[in-house]
Amino acid sequence: MSDHPLLLLLLTTVGIYIVKLWRDDLMHAAAGRPQPNALPGATGTPTRAIVVAVLGALGLLALETWGEIRLGLVDEQSEMTALFGLYTLSAAFIEEIIFRGYIVVTKRGPLVQWLAIVGASALFALLHPFLWAWEDEFTLTLTAKGMFSTTMAFLFSLWFYATRFMRLNPARSLLPCFAAHLAKNAGVIVIKGAQGFLVGWW
Repeated sequence: MSDHPLLLLLLTTVGIYIVKLWRDDLMHAAAGRPQPNALPGATGTPTRAIVVAVLGALGLLALETWGEIRLGLVDEQSEMTALFGLYTLSAAFIEEIIFRGYIVVTKRGPLVQWLAIVGASALFALLHPFLWAWEDEFTLTLTAKGMFSTTMAFLFSLWFYATRFMRLNPARSLLPCFAAHLAKNAGVIVIKGAQGFLVGWW
């Protein structure tokens, strides 16, 4: 992912605009006028579903942080600017709409659904540049830190899918997914700041 400030600002703006479109669809649904081409998961959900989603995400983040400390991987973290941190909050919405919104399999039974979720979660994890880098050319970076971070991204994805299809979320709203992903990304920013890896504004 490029850290060019203008690109990050552009991507953040795109994310905010997509959130606005999703919220508009949510408001129409809440008013009893659901839009025929609404973005996925634009429905309401009980507050307890959001709370459970956030607590689960923070629990996984605590496990990830503990694992990095136990494995001696803390010093291998990447640095993050405040602008990139802002982008990650925006990206949480985009990723949830794509993966937990569109990349789902329903009406084919729970086994097929969860096999698809495992496959989509593997794709989600591998798309994050922990095991690879693309500067002048594509290179593999098969390090202990890369493998650990990829495994955690896979587990986070499984949790985000679980929050959409759990019984507490009968309308299959994306709100718990958004909340969980935002809590995770915001927690990463806080942890990086505490560990000295949050550097500069951009």
